[in-house]
Amino acid sequence: MFTLVIGGAASGKSEFAERHAASLPGGRVYLATMEPWDDECRARIAKHRLARAHRGFATVERYTDLAGASLPAGGSVLLECMSNLVANELYAPGGGGADAAVRGVETLLTRCAHLTVVTNEVFSGGRDYAGGTLRYLETLARVNRILALRADLAVEVVCGIPNVLKGAYP
Repeated sequence: MFTLVIGGAASGKSEFAERHAASLPGGRVYLATMEPWDDECRARIAKHRLARAHRGFATVERYTDLAGASLPAGGSVLLECMSNLVANELYAPGGGGADAAVRGVETLLTRCAHLTVVTNEVFSGGRDYAGGTLRYLETLARVNRILALRADLAVEVVCGIPNVLKGAYP
């Protein structure tokens, strides 16, 4: 089963995704994609670790090349988050581009029983963007569309409330 969870900043998408993944059978892996670049990133990482501490996830950090990740077969994988992964693949030295992120998801789907991917909703901020920011947002939007088409269940979280866009929530 492949679940895509999408939402804006601080929408509650991560909390929803963690509860969802924790409700699925099998072992649980939290596949973390945020690189700890600075104190702000380290604080966000610490917040997420604390939030999932009691849910039985083993954490694997992987910033690029999901296809090369060493994960146990079967079980449930929660990828947090596609937005970071796409940025890493686009801008990190040796990154494989957005298509590498999509290929990585396809590879994960062959290795786990359940995959939940968290991603950010883009373009609802009402701002004009240019240059690299616009390129990143357009690329993430394209990846989100690809993943939504592939997903069995797509859920948008708004103000902590899950709204099923595709499939049926178990």
